[in-house]
Amino acid sequence: MRYLGLDLGSRTLGIAISTSGVFASDLKVIRHNEEYDKLLDEVKSIVDENKIDVIVLGLPKNMNNSLGDKAKLSYDFKEKLEKLTGKEVVLEDERLTTVIANNTLIDRDKSRKKRKQVVDSVAATIILQSYLDRRK
Repeated sequence: MRYLGLDLGSRTLGIAISTSGVFASDLKVIRHNEEYDKLLDEVKSIVDENKIDVIVLGLPKNMNNSLGDKAKLSYDFKEKLEKLTGKEVVLEDERLTTVIANNTLIDRDKSRKKRKQVVDSVAATIILQSYLDRRK
């Protein structure tokens, strides 16, 4: 099975991939201006190109486990993505993934400018790896 991980933000979409179903790795970051519908076609191209079986989309929950406006956006994106691709889209709790991603990049001595460019794809990798680990 091949998996795609997504971290949907207000300005970027971080993307990760797993071709083995065991390890996730970062793929890329797509910048957008809250034009979420335009992202759908780009994601579909990646899904088709990489023969993805399952898409894992980060679900932003509040620390008290409640769902806010960003979570609704993820649910809407999930529904549209499922219709467009015909693939299963699984929502995965993404609390603190950006913090963990930033800390990982800081530990690797990445400059602030370089962190900003890749943090969302690293967060997508963490989301996807979390899903893969939990599945076992």
